[in-house]
Amino acid sequence: MSVGDNIKRLREERKLTQERLAEKLDVSFQAISSWERGEYNPETDKIIKLAEVFDVSISNIVEENKNVFKTKDAIYNWEHMVTFVKTTAKYYQLDNTLRALDFAIKAHEGQKRKKSEIPYIYHPLNMACHALAMGIKEDDIIATCLLHDVIEDCNKQLDELPVDLEIIEMVRVLTQTNENDDNRSEYMKIYYKGILENPKAALVKCIDRCNNLTTMSWGLSRDKIYRMITETEEYYPKLLKVIKDVPKYNDAAFLLQYQIESMIDIYKRLM
Repeated sequence: MSVGDNIKRLREERKLTQERLAEKLDVSFQAISSWERGEYNPETDKIIKLAEVFDVSISNIVEENKNVFKTKDAIYNWEHMVTFVKTTAKYYQLDNTLRALDFAIKAHEGQKRKKSEIPYIYHPLNMACHALAMGIKEDDIIATCLLHDVIEDCNKQLDELPVDLEIIEMVRVLTQTNENDDNRSEYMKIYYKGILENPKAALVKCIDRCNNLTTMSWGLSRDKIYRMITETEEYYPKLLKVIKDVPKYNDAAFLLQYQIESMIDIYKRLM
């Protein structure tokens, strides 16, 4: 595909008219039409702006795209994950997990993952399955995976959680509050300091980051992807060290480090 073909494809995927795209770029719609017909290519500053508008890398616009791959927003059916978590929890008598599962499903009902039609419950369920797949069968950790976002995203209160106090405390530590762009840097230092004091919370947070990294290519803007990469490199080596200091979590720490660093490196290369 030529530059013009790429522009047309990306514009149509985002359901933008030539006129609307022209407004965003501060050019005439005739310029957009000329680019798409291949009469001439946009100047460098416009290519950069196109990448920002389409939320893609510059290479997606200027390079020949010989293969357009089909992608998946989700790998596993969330209802199958419910069955897996529930069956495992019953087998290992994880009572908090069973209560947390029902609570989380109801709390996240109707919510969707960013820029998708995937039920939000897919995210905490994926985390719970991730932990179980790494051999972690601890009731408090699996329950925290399921509940970690219900205070932040579902307008629930800590005293509503149907679980033990240790789990409630981990959910509290993992919940982000009062954070905005003006105070983000200082807030994040305090936020991660609290997590670093709790190895189990650090473990849940790293599992959370793994799952968020797998979806940020379609769920976040380019600016937020850069911010995610920077934040991950700043704080997650410290979290992983805290996890490694607990011998029974050494295997999980190895896998999480590999997954996090591999995905970060892939994003850097593609961007």
